[in-house]
Amino acid sequence: MVDRRQKSKLQTLTAPAFRVGFGYDVHRTRPGRDLKLGGVAFPNAGFSLEGHSDADVLLHAACDALLGASGFADIGTWFPNTDPRHRRRNSLDFLRQVGGILRARGVSVVNLDCSLVAEAPKIAGKVALMRRRMAKALGILPDQVAVKATTNEGLGFVGRQEGLAAFAVSLVQFNSSGSPKKSK
Repeated sequence: MVDRRQKSKLQTLTAPAFRVGFGYDVHRTRPGRDLKLGGVAFPNAGFSLEGHSDADVLLHAACDALLGASGFADIGTWFPNTDPRHRRRNSLDFLRQVGGILRARGVSVVNLDCSLVAEAPKIAGKVALMRRRMAKALGILPDQVAVKATTNEGLGFVGRQEGLAAFAVSLVQFNSSGSPKKSK
């Protein structure tokens, strides 16, 4: 049972000013030369990813992390794969829109940390470009975005190169009221 003093105190609490979000995405590999990761083309990868949009697994995980931290619906709600407008769409457009959605609702991105799980391609030579493109899409600085990769040591669907996976974690800061404005 909550007494009157506790009830009054509970009613004055607001959402925390900072929140963490987590995103995960996976796409199957397929023959092709249009692989994009982190908004950057990898034409020599020897494969691409299946998906309605450009299937940029890294950006899809990033969008979900940011939307989740903000308490908003997931990427599939905002950009459904049943909508023909998103067919072959550049996932940097999704990230750009997510950044706009957050800003319009009083949410700022503090940082975004992304990890790709893939046997190939090696991304080290393009990480700086990925970070710049992702940061520009969100309207933040490149040092607020981390991109890294690991293999699956030959294990599972990633190890057999049947698909790629990505994880992302974000920290966002809310407006002065401590909670986002009305969301979708």
